[in-house]
Amino acid sequence: QVQLVESGGGLVQPGGSLNLSCEASEFTLNYYSIAWFRQAPGKEREGVSCISSSDGSPHYADSVKGRFAISRDIARSTVYLQMNNLKPEDTGVYYCAAVFLDTCPGTKIATALVGSWGQGTQVNVSS
Repeated sequence: QVQLVESGGGLVQPGGSLNLSCEASEFTLNYYSIAWFRQAPGKEREGVSCISSSDGSPHYADSVKGRFAISRDIARSTVYLQMNNLKPEDTGVYYCAAVFLDTCPGTKIATALVGSWGQGTQVNVSS
């Protein structure tokens, strides 16, 4: 079973940066695309970024395009989400997920396509 462990969340002021990490079980990145979702209080979980297992191509939601960057280190079996120019509306619990596709279908990913979820890491953007 695929295991995912997120880290890197925290409290940051608006305009600040955080770098989230998602460490996956060995070989996971060879077979699963990895997506980042977030869930704000009182809102539904939404996909914010995804990186395809086939070629490492990144995908971003419009709300984070130009501010967030997803990358992967296959040797370390880790996916990163660099988040810059953070805004209060970026606050939420961030989850990484292993997706049953070798190419991300954008960031609107049905939960039925997710094989495993991480436990989540809290991001708070506040002054």
